[in-house]
Amino acid sequence: METTHPIHNTDQRLTELEIKASFTEDLLDKLDSVIVRQQQQIDALIREIADLKQQAPVDGGVGGVRSLRDDLPPHF
Repeated sequence: METTHPIHNTDQRLTELEIKASFTEDLLDKLDSVIVRQQQQIDALIREIADLKQQAPVDGGVGGVRSLRDDLPPHF
């Protein structure tokens, strides 16, 4: 019958926990980078939407709502 020393078992468990903590820390850093990049993209899209809203006519334009058929060339 093989007996394991409690100190050896504790050391092994501690080493495994340190490895898991290291991987978790690395994953957290990667996720943080992803979140920062996504927030930058969101901010850029918000600015782009604001620019587009400023370019859009306030009263809906000259013809109001346009149909896609209005964009067809005359030979159709």
